[in-house]
Amino acid sequence: MFSKEEAYRIKKEFWISYGTYMKLQMNAEGSRINWVNYKTTIKGISFRTDVERKYAEVSIEISHPDPSVQSMIYEQFEEYENVLESYLGEKWVWTKEDVDHDGKTISTIKMRLENVSIFRESDWPQIIPFLKNRMINLDEFWCDHKDSFEIFKEL
Repeated sequence: MFSKEEAYRIKKEFWISYGTYMKLQMNAEGSRINWVNYKTTIKGISFRTDVERKYAEVSIEISHPDPSVQSMIYEQFEEYENVLESYLGEKWVWTKEDVDHDGKTISTIKMRLENVSIFRESDWPQIIPFLKNRMINLDEFWCDHKDSFEIFKEL
């Protein structure tokens, strides 16, 4: 077991390593972006990377303050399910009603890598490419199809 300070240090070291690894990676439009805090520019749509004690995960998180708008955004993604999966090259888990770390109802589309830990540095060479490949694929989808989600920018 790690102390709170040591756990914080290890997590910080991981995210710095991941950020450094991704720093030279341009997005699909040829721009430099912050891959650790990917910005979709649409309120309520986030691309998240998460690494915990037992798994690593990449997700599309839909969390709009208005539940009806959140539902509409999720349904818009459902319209693009086959297209999205063609970019991702795999089927992800779709959950219309999920719960975030704060207990708030959200919708998620995610892929998880089980049996890895942020606290085992020996797992990092497996975790980082897992996150990288999926974020790059999400970015390619987003660059090509974000216009279809612009309607939600004003809601």
